[in-house]
Amino acid sequence: MRLLRHTTAMLAGLLLAGSVFAADSAAFGYEEHVENPGIFAMVGDLVIARPIGAAVTAVGAAAFLVSLPFTALAGNTAEAGQELVVRPGRETFMRCLGCTKTGYGRKQQQERL
Repeated sequence: MRLLRHTTAMLAGLLLAGSVFAADSAAFGYEEHVENPGIFAMVGDLVIARPIGAAVTAVGAAAFLVSLPFTALAGNTAEAGQELVVRPGRETFMRCLGCTKTGYGRKQQQERL
């Protein structure tokens, strides 16, 4: 029972701390469209977003393989592959660290604009 109370108190404190940090998110390098990401955006991208993106890509690839007979019969294999594998893979692996737009780097992103 004591462990449950301590765990609950710790989780509540973390949630409250997260809301305090979110209130002043501009100081931590987060913007809607990041041109020059800050250190916190890069670290968050490396530690949180990239592993989640890799997991989503792997799960999407497995789902695509399971659904392949059905999508082949329906004739929409390309669309299923695009949404389940290519799109999450592009967001995970073809983006500079901390950037919000897909591309190999900031220089390539500026050329595309």
